[in-house]
Amino acid sequence: MNTKFAIPVISLILAFFAITVQATDKTDKELDAKAVAIIKRDFHDKGIAKVDRLNQDNVQALCTRFLDSPPIDDMERMQTEQEKAIKWPSDGKFLGDWKAGEKLAQSGVGMTWSDKPDAIPGGNCYNCHQLSAKEIAYGTIGPSLLHFRKNFGKTRAGQIRTEDELQHYVYGHIYNAKAYSLCVNMPRFGHKGILTEAQIKDLVALLLDPESPVNKE
Repeated sequence: MNTKFAIPVISLILAFFAITVQATDKTDKELDAKAVAIIKRDFHDKGIAKVDRLNQDNVQALCTRFLDSPPIDDMERMQTEQEKAIKWPSDGKFLGDWKAGEKLAQSGVGMTWSDKPDAIPGGNCYNCHQLSAKEIAYGTIGPSLLHFRKNFGKTRAGQIRTEDELQHYVYGHIYNAKAYSLCVNMPRFGHKGILTEAQIKDLVALLLDPESPVNKE
């Protein structure tokens, strides 16, 4: 190989890629800005659904920017911030009524433009998860939660969770799933004020009570 020409050629190639990366990054930012502008131009307030829902917080913005794969340092820092913001039950009790939790899981009421401001929101859990073996209409965006105690009673390392650990695990995930997986699709039900503390407790009971359809069937 003629090294006399190799170094200049390699330098040109590296320079080309550097320029291309910079141009692509700039183009992506410009396209993102245009997309946001179009959405905000064409979406309008309707009922209780306001255009300000399009405004991303710092967590959403980071996940969008890195296509749900942000740098590990940023991800861990923000997950820690989200976890610290979890408001645990004021009375120290995590379990509510699983029957009320099942009604919540089935209910898709709330947050849409046609809902009344005083409508009690549901959890709409079946939209993303399987919970009861008898319910045939459920989504698959999230994992199946059928037989939750059996399937989620251990950590990823295989250690059995104590009852206290399991209750914290479930309550925390419902309150703010992004404290555990930053770019997960699951809504932050407690963090965003969608569900009340009592409602979250009812859903915790649905997932953990041995008599609930999640665990009994």
